[in-house]
Amino acid sequence: MEPIKISLDDYILSGGGANGESFDHRTDPSVMLKLYFPGKIQQPLDEMMLARKVFDLGIPTPEPGEYVVTEDGRYGIRFRRIEGKKSYSRATADDPANVGKYAAEFAQMCLRLHATHVDPAQFSNVKDRYYSLLAENPFFSAQEKDRIGRFIADTPDEDTAIHGDLQYSNAIFAGDKRYFIDLGDFCYGNHIFDIAMVYLCCALSDEDFIRETFHMPKSLSLEFWRHFAAAYFGKDRPLGEIEERIAPYAGLKTLIIERDTGRPMPEFRECLKPIL
Repeated sequence: MEPIKISLDDYILSGGGANGESFDHRTDPSVMLKLYFPGKIQQPLDEMMLARKVFDLGIPTPEPGEYVVTEDGRYGIRFRRIEGKKSYSRATADDPANVGKYAAEFAQMCLRLHATHVDPAQFSNVKDRYYSLLAENPFFSAQEKDRIGRFIADTPDEDTAIHGDLQYSNAIFAGDKRYFIDLGDFCYGNHIFDIAMVYLCCALSDEDFIRETFHMPKSLSLEFWRHFAAAYFGKDRPLGEIEERIAPYAGLKTLIIERDTGRPMPEFRECLKPIL
């Protein structure tokens, strides 16, 4: 697919992340741009094709537009911008008195996502992603890798949708409309792999990370998690039982974090102790 050439003079920087930056159009409020850092060519094309397949499934997500390239050789994707949007993390930070409301809404979005059946031939299996991460990780011993691999394999399979990076900053709302964003890691499999990321972000991350990333104190993110768990799993299920079940899957996220940081992450490996 040939990218459409655009000029960055038409856009205003609005945010940034690990892979690139986001921009708003200067004159058209309905257009936003996700632009990858220099050198990344295939990744935005793959993400655009995936975003289109996810959108066609009926999962609420901003409609993807065109594959684009700027004058300086940066590649990206244009999306239809959701005007007046706010993420569930930002809403909670700005309005902590309604943390229960925001957590329950996010939980309902997740329940619907995890009830969406997909064609396994069209998407990646979450287990295969973890097997690849495990094989590439230089910080676990062969014995540890064998135990982690068996734990992944023993997890019951599901043919339902997984966001892949299920943070409460990756779900937004505008008026009565709700959307998932940043679906570059979308796949299918057991929902517990997804919920583990919610737990990791809200409950296991340290105070400084939560304040910097989600703009709230950890005490508030923990409250969000408690409300979310009750709404997702049911109020009658003890929180401790839920966390005990999820913790090893949150620990698996260390494979992603160690890949990105290039160093062992003992604070998250603690969750893997029941496996190792």
